[in-house]
Amino acid sequence: MPRVVPDQRSKFENEEFFRKLSRECEIKYTGFRDRPHDERQARFQNACRDGRSEVAFVATGTNLSLQFFPANLHGDQRQVPTREYVDFERETGKVHLKAPMILNGVCVIWRGWIDLQRMDGMGLLEYDEERAQHEDALAQAAFEEARRRTRDFEDRDRSHREDLESRRQQDPSPGSNMANADVEHKMR
Repeated sequence: MPRVVPDQRSKFENEEFFRKLSRECEIKYTGFRDRPHDERQARFQNACRDGRSEVAFVATGTNLSLQFFPANLHGDQRQVPTREYVDFERETGKVHLKAPMILNGVCVIWRGWIDLQRMDGMGLLEYDEERAQHEDALAQAAFEEARRRTRDFEDRDRSHREDLESRRQQDPSPGSNMANADVEHKMR
């Protein structure tokens, strides 16, 4: 099953959900809300260094579990994110983050910053053209493979039926002779 919808750009540009989140808006760190503020700060920074975090778009209530790695490394938990994805040095007191993902069938990049003291900031979604083209190619290849398998199955099935039919015509089974004899006998 494809991971992306057929016309990702159109969905990103026209769906209200994406239009709202593609404008910079307020975000908050949502992890460990039951813990004291200083512990939450430490856990947030450690999670970022590990390449993950939970954030919410305040205006819409949309919660995301982010992974700060290139799209092809999402499953590899041993990696440490590069500065391109987690940057504590760009601005004092803030961390700048980048997380590619597939959201509702559309390739996007979540981009934003979070104040390390308040654990809120600004973020948005951007359409990821490069990854969208890659995922479209994968979906097309999967579709073509499924179509090829269906054709192969239909060809084998047709060949099998033709083979059975030719065997029946060449060498009728004894049971079918008896049925033909019964029919002939009843006709007399």
